[in-house]
Amino acid sequence: MARRTLFRALFLPVSLALLAACTAPTSGPAPTAPRAAQAEADAQEAAPAAATSRTRADSGATATPAAAPAAATPPVKPPRMSDPLPPEVLPAPVELDRSCRTDADCTVKNVGNCCGYYPSCVNVDSPTDPEGVQAQCARRGMASVCGHPVLEGCACVRGRCEDRPAMVDPVSGEAPVDR
Repeated sequence: MARRTLFRALFLPVSLALLAACTAPTSGPAPTAPRAAQAEADAQEAAPAAATSRTRADSGATATPAAAPAAATPPVKPPRMSDPLPPEVLPAPVELDRSCRTDADCTVKNVGNCCGYYPSCVNVDSPTDPEGVQAQCARRGMASVCGHPVLEGCACVRGRCEDRPAMVDPVSGEAPVDR
């Protein structure tokens, strides 16, 4: 009879603690280690107190508390990471205006490319941003063929400024070569 009472005193609190841990809702945060340790400590305190107060009927010796099985605590999940940094917003590239009505509406400007200087015919009032073009190339890891055409001037063709390549290099007097 004393063994049965001792078994109930040890088994009941430990089994209730394990059952409570197993039936806890899983949608919330995972239980932390201090809560699980506190529940186990409470169960162990209740069991030895009940077990040591009883004596064995046949020997008269005081019963020693049995070691309670360690409660299996679920692994603690790491805290949720914050969202990654927002994507870097690149400024919109400058829109070149190549519209024209006459040849006088067009001029040669440095519009830039991934390599640097790049002349092209645009409207005289068109904004250009060669540094912005190079910055976007650098951010995107892009490259371009270095060199540029030698332009003699511009022409308005069907309402659009077009490049007029030089037939002879103005410096050397030879046929132009891409630089």
